[in-house]
Amino acid sequence: MKRLRLGVLIVLLLAVVAGVVSMVGQWWGAGELASPPAEVGTSERVRVEVLNAAGIPGLARGATDRLRDAGFDVVFFGNGRGFEPESSLVLDRVGRREVAAEVARALGIPRVVTRPDTTLYLEVTVVLGKDWAGATVDTSSRPSLAPEK
Repeated sequence: MKRLRLGVLIVLLLAVVAGVVSMVGQWWGAGELASPPAEVGTSERVRVEVLNAAGIPGLARGATDRLRDAGFDVVFFGNGRGFEPESSLVLDRVGRREVAAEVARALGIPRVVTRPDTTLYLEVTVVLGKDWAGATVDTSSRPSLAPEK
């Protein structure tokens, strides 16, 4: 009976020590998780949102397709308000301008601005204006809503 108690006590003691070691390891490693990797690697997925500020139907979808083909992870696309509808820009949201510059190169947008926003779960915001090269969206393949004669 004494051996059983001693065995249970040793197992409990080992479990407590393992828990404390795990907690200390997480506490010390917490600062490492908050800082982004120093370099964009091929395995890293860059999260992007694409906003259409130009008011041209299908603009954000066209840019989304182009970015996804280039390997970027577009997590949202839609209309953007409060931006200048004439000129496009790429916003760096996490203080990693080189990542935003890669997105800008993929779309041919020369303007990159750093505007961190910790409330967003993404690295880059693309704002499309009327000057974007893809602004002339081809709608010829879409069905017409006009009645046939």
